[in-house]
Amino acid sequence: MATEITVPVLGESVTEGSIGEWLKQPGDAVAVDEPIVSLETDKVAVDVPSTVAGVLSEHRAAEGDTVEVGAVLAIIEEGASAGAAAPAAKAASPAPAASAPADTDATQTLSPAVRRAVLENGVDPSTIKGTGKGGRITKEDVLEAAKNKGKAPTPAPAPTASSPAPASAATGERREERVKMTRMRQTIAKRLKGAQEEAALLTTFNDVDMSAVIEARTKYKDMFAKKHDIRLGFMGFFAKAACLALKDVPSVNAYIEGDEIVYHDYVDISVAVSAPNGLVVPVIRDCQDKGFARIEKDIADFGKRANEGTLTMADMTGGTFTISNGGVFGSLMSTPIINPPQSAVLGLHRIEDRPVAVNGQVEIRPMMYIALSYDHRLIDGREAVTALKIIKEAIEDPTRMLIDL
Repeated sequence: MATEITVPVLGESVTEGSIGEWLKQPGDAVAVDEPIVSLETDKVAVDVPSTVAGVLSEHRAAEGDTVEVGAVLAIIEEGASAGAAAPAAKAASPAPAASAPADTDATQTLSPAVRRAVLENGVDPSTIKGTGKGGRITKEDVLEAAKNKGKAPTPAPAPTASSPAPASAATGERREERVKMTRMRQTIAKRLKGAQEEAALLTTFNDVDMSAVIEARTKYKDMFAKKHDIRLGFMGFFAKAACLALKDVPSVNAYIEGDEIVYHDYVDISVAVSAPNGLVVPVIRDCQDKGFARIEKDIADFGKRANEGTLTMADMTGGTFTISNGGVFGSLMSTPIINPPQSAVLGLHRIEDRPVAVNGQVEIRPMMYIALSYDHRLIDGREAVTALKIIKEAIEDPTRMLIDL
């Protein structure tokens, strides 16, 4: 019996997506609820599972194709044996690259970003243990393998008559690869470019002495982890500090809609998280009512699901203010771009010891540059500077967050 697998409802106002990656090929056995294809929408990648057990016999769309909600993606033959896919179905599927290892199975199927990383770093994907969903190899896996490759180099055998040197070494061949942008990357590009063209963007900077926060984390991290089963990080402090600032400067938590300004009496913070397919911004809702533990758990959960590719459209919808932490990648200073329709974004950066004047004396303190990019159409310079100063003061004296100052 043949069963059609169709494009599921992808979220409110989302009517189509793109085939990002086939996780199962014609002839592969599939179990009930086992993912067979990854769909990319404007915001998230969604794995589509099989509704029955059997063998995938046919792909109805190729990677990169745009498919609408309800369209047939694949055919599953219930009760069939593995390898019994119809010849026509196999012909419709793209042939494997000539350079692919013969023993590569479906779980090693590489996304375009991973393929590019493999080529750039010269690693063998068949030697990499994937940490992604279903054992898939992620870009981070490739980069880790490339980093470890240099630690235990294997001497290359000397070329012989029966084993000539690689052609690229002899000819100095330089290779290029063209990879179509994913739907998510196209959307990110359009939204960021649109933000630059529509908003009057401006950035104000300040620096923060992180001594008090570091001292608090050092003193309470063990008790915090034992009680709440979560690590006490820096983002919780900045999220709560931002809540104080947005309460006192409401325009930073607002946005323009037509000829109206929409203000919010709540703070839904979008947290920029790095995912294999690009940057995503899931939302911590009602941050003003949450404690440090709940905020840290939300952030940890978002990071885990972003890496697994299981964030949903609902996770990404909304948000009144964004925090982006470039410091985790080593950034010293940047001018972040707002996340439309929001009007402001807080950029965090790396902490480094710098000499500063304290009570007339030069001391070495752990300092961080922070940046607030904002839409000058709505937020005046005075308001932006005030909001950033409130965040700075709350971080330098965390007691302010407890007594609402």
